[in-house]
Amino acid sequence: MSDVQPFALDLALQGGGSHGAFTWGVLDALLEDGTLRFAGISGTSAGALNAAVLATGLLRGGNEGARQALRAFWEDVSRAGRCFGALQPPALPGWTQPAPAPLWGWSPSDWFATWARSFSPYQLNPLGLNPLRDLVARHVDVAALQCVAPAPTLFVIATSVHTGQPRVFSGKTLTLDALMASTCLPHLFRAVEIDGEPYWDGGYVGNPSLWPLIYETPEADLLLVKINPLRRPATPQTALAIADRVSEIGFNSALVGEMRAIAFVQRLLAEERIERGRYKDLRLHMIADEGELAHLEAATKLDTSAAFLQSLFRMGHQAARRWLTRHRADLGVRATLDIEATFLAPR
Repeated sequence: MSDVQPFALDLALQGGGSHGAFTWGVLDALLEDGTLRFAGISGTSAGALNAAVLATGLLRGGNEGARQALRAFWEDVSRAGRCFGALQPPALPGWTQPAPAPLWGWSPSDWFATWARSFSPYQLNPLGLNPLRDLVARHVDVAALQCVAPAPTLFVIATSVHTGQPRVFSGKTLTLDALMASTCLPHLFRAVEIDGEPYWDGGYVGNPSLWPLIYETPEADLLLVKINPLRRPATPQTALAIADRVSEIGFNSALVGEMRAIAFVQRLLAEERIERGRYKDLRLHMIADEGELAHLEAATKLDTSAAFLQSLFRMGHQAARRWLTRHRADLGVRATLDIEATFLAPR
């Protein structure tokens, strides 16, 4: 066994419904590699759930315990049905879904989803039922995560409905309600109230938020796991596809804004126009598969079938292995993410 201590870095995990299984694959490969230690983790929505399950597994059984915990969680997701909030038409005995209508190209599920979006979750779900809550409770030890050491420090982001500002839940404020708030899409679920304040999905203000890691941890290396494509090759033409793409653009905008600010500070540091030591000189890294994920329709973020989740897991695992091969030696030395080319350059 090597006496070399694992290298400490921060993780930032994006949300994106069932596409979070890509992040599961990434985390599995990083844990399998065994040369890294996660100091702080910022997560939003599915990213927050991955972070909480990861930290729970690490506490119970180290890297192998975390790998087992993540697998158990996502396998449970595949058995739970569309727990990320998809609305489906009621099933009738002996009924099978026909082929899409030739005139419009829509299936009955498409028509139902469009109709359902005309109503709020307060009308369609007056009891506020959320199957994801019980599922998460089975896999996350919230009480253990509220103790900062020895687990990674978690930062879970949600959006205040009243102010539109982010709230970071960490330490004693990190509860099951906080995790549910971070995953609360307002057209699917009722707002989650915490201390009398209603919250929606954190993706509106940070997907994920990087600033808690910048201000609250000493590590300079930050690894972003990105699952939401910045660019899609096709122009959406149906009402559902348009709404999905608008939502995706909105969920990317906060991250792009943070990247713009980080690039500005890095440029000032490089030009010695601000004092080093007063600002963290981040070494940013990113694992993503923009090409493959961009070919998946945004609506597939609600697909929790076992085959689909496993395909995303394999995609994430392979992406992480490629990144480790190319850039593991760069950790602690240099950034491997070109912010300007990835986030700010016209495409």
